[in-house]
Amino acid sequence: MRSYLNSLEWLRSGLFWRTFFMLAALVMASMTVWFMSFRTLERYPRAQQLTTQITSIVTITRAALTHSAPERRKELLLDLANNEGIRIYTLNEGDKTDPPETSAFFSELSYLMKIQMGKETRFAKSVNGIEGFWVSFDIEGDQYWLRLEEDRLDPPFTLPIISWASATLIFTLLGAAIISKLINDPLSRLTNAARLLAQGKQPQPLPEIGPKEIRETNASFNNMVEDLARIETDRTIILAGISHDLRTPLARMQLEVEMAVLDDQARTGMQSDLAQMDAIISQFLDYAKPIDSLRFDMIDISALLEQVIHEYSRVNYLHIHSSIAPGQMISGNTTELRRMFSNLIENSCRYGKNPDNLNTVIEIQCSLKNKGKKQGVLVSFRDYGEGAKSDDLTKLLKPFTRADASRSQANGSGLGLAIVDRIVRRHRGRMRIYNHDYKGFVAVMIFPEIKFK
Repeated sequence: MRSYLNSLEWLRSGLFWRTFFMLAALVMASMTVWFMSFRTLERYPRAQQLTTQITSIVTITRAALTHSAPERRKELLLDLANNEGIRIYTLNEGDKTDPPETSAFFSELSYLMKIQMGKETRFAKSVNGIEGFWVSFDIEGDQYWLRLEEDRLDPPFTLPIISWASATLIFTLLGAAIISKLINDPLSRLTNAARLLAQGKQPQPLPEIGPKEIRETNASFNNMVEDLARIETDRTIILAGISHDLRTPLARMQLEVEMAVLDDQARTGMQSDLAQMDAIISQFLDYAKPIDSLRFDMIDISALLEQVIHEYSRVNYLHIHSSIAPGQMISGNTTELRRMFSNLIENSCRYGKNPDNLNTVIEIQCSLKNKGKKQGVLVSFRDYGEGAKSDDLTKLLKPFTRADASRSQANGSGLGLAIVDRIVRRHRGRMRIYNHDYKGFVAVMIFPEIKFK
């Protein structure tokens, strides 16, 4: 079932439908232009043919009426009306006539008929309330009306024409759909692969088939994925080696500090420096940890937040106010989420102290949001410090970056928020940081909610 839905994913592509409608509109516009051009080009031949037919009818009718006995003329007119659809009426000056509609075809027709039948020829759309195509002619000085059905002037659309137009439209739409799919399939595959890569997953190699441009693009993307995977592996190995090589001498230095004859202030300072170095190494490893090594389970993020808040409740200068909706479930890794929450609290403790620099107040919220684009489980952290400069907000999520002013005064590697952002993206979430309108720094995260049926 899943493979069937994936095969129909192109139907939900906005680019597919845009291409489809553009191609369909282009073909339909071309057909319309062709039809109008055809009608324009065939106007004169059709007018000439109709002029010849009407002139022949008038000539034959005039000859028949002229050479027939007066008592047989009425019978002759009835035969013409019943058999040929030709009706002859006497033209009276008191006849109420409506002029025909002006069109390019009628102008062409009237011009040719006046040449054939004389400049005195008159035309009407209706005479005495009877509609049709009316043409005047004379027989030995007497004026008559010749009435023809209007479809002779402008033939209506018949079933074959409608069938032909419908079949053409159907084939046009099918062709547009096929062309759109052929154009958008490579782009859809590339988009899906790039999305998986952005989530930290390893996409399947793209097929290197099709036109030259598609083959080269897919080959370049496959090479890029391989290079990124190799770089990620090399970075993990290098950082693991650094951790092993640095932590051994750090442990020896820690032991030497403990056993050395030093005053308490010097020993405390050296131990603090060594602990800070060990924390920085841990941050490096946390940031470089590959996502493939993580296992995602169904997690009650509300309960996990409560546990982390309880752990930090022992810190005297830290005051946490929480508003957590119970039972919020997401798919994630407990260790990663715990590290993310700890980093945010540590970040507030380090940079978000109150103006007295003695206490830190943090507000933590967790709730379900179903409005607009913010759909899912929302988690927010806010402190009451000085915040960050607006110019620095875009930099704080980048690795090895710290803001200026108060935030640069504290020691750190500049990886705290970068690790948080990476964990959020690993969990298919979104993160936003900003300064609160009434002082303080805010970090908001939204994770996809797990819905139960």
